Amino acid sequence: MNISIIGCGLIGRKRALALQDQDTLVSCCDDNKETLSNFATKFGCESYENYKDLIDKNNTDIVVVAVVNKFAYQIITYALKKGIHVLAEKPLGRNVREAQKMVELANENNVLLKTGFNHRFHPAIFQAKEIFNSGASGELMFIRARYGHGGRPGMETEWRASKDLCGGGELLDQGVHIIDLCNWFAGNMKSVYGKVITKFWDMEVEDNAFVLMKSCKGVDIQFHVSWTNWKNIFSFELFGEDGYLRIEGLGGSYGDETLEYGLRNKKGGKPDIKLFKYSPQDLSWEAEWKEFSSAIKEKRLPIGSGLDGLYANRVIEAIYRSSESDLPITIPALEAQ
Repeated sequence: MNISIIGCGLIGRKRALALQDQDTLVSCCDDNKETLSNFATKFGCESYENYKDLIDKNNTDIVVVAVVNKFAYQIITYALKKGIHVLAEKPLGRNVREAQKMVELANENNVLLKTGFNHRFHPAIFQAKEIFNSGASGELMFIRARYGHGGRPGMETEWRASKDLCGGGELLDQGVHIIDLCNWFAGNMKSVYGKVITKFWDMEVEDNAFVLMKSCKGVDIQFHVSWTNWKNIFSFELFGEDGYLRIEGLGGSYGDETLEYGLRNKKGGKPDIKLFKYSPQDLSWEAEWKEFSSAIKEKRLPIGSGLDGLYANRVIEAIYRSSESDLPITIPALEAQ
């Protein structure tokens, strides 16, 4: 398949490196001329400074959109209207309205829209999902999660600190991954109660979010995401009636990626525990790309679809409303698309 990448920064490069032998990277686009030139030279593809020129002048099967949140909507909708499959980095637009329109356009034009939820494809998380689906840990009772880092000097001046450019802060940045994983394991959310606060950084968006959720299946969830954690952390724990699954780390500065799988000792005492360790290399990008490619060939929704991105944004919007009102918010059922 012919691929084009719009947004040639860190994530765009990760996407380019994840392409397979049968894929051809035909073009790239970025508004930074130096970044664009370096990317085009490294990957041997045509370069464009205007995304419309790239889409109109190339025989592209898939467009990968890895740009600042504010500009994603116009690019994604333009590509979808042209009948091109799109992989859009998370979040799927800045809000529900943008995500809803993207999903509708993908359906109208009979193309696939995928949200870049690469965390689903980290080996520890993917193996935990397989164990969970087997029923070995029993009926899911609750989820506990933490995700955060300590920011960088001058972070308050970055684009992530802008409400206009991003649509939100840490809840929309790292929190969207936690919410998506909760949706994946526990099903759609029924209600949320949350607090978003700006505790340290001098910015107009939140640097911390504390959230309680309940799924339609009755699973209770608590999570905290933070830009004031000072040390990078990722921890995602699932507790079932018969056992638990604990994922720690994502590799790199987040620590070694591990999965601890414990089966409850029904007579009491220490559970039967297995520990799985994974390569320090981040293989999630390649695994996600393979899944998207397969979904296109098999004409099915991918794991982590546009609909999943829309639903995550609905949960986030409800959390913001809850924080403003200091009340729990019920989330209406999402109609099938």
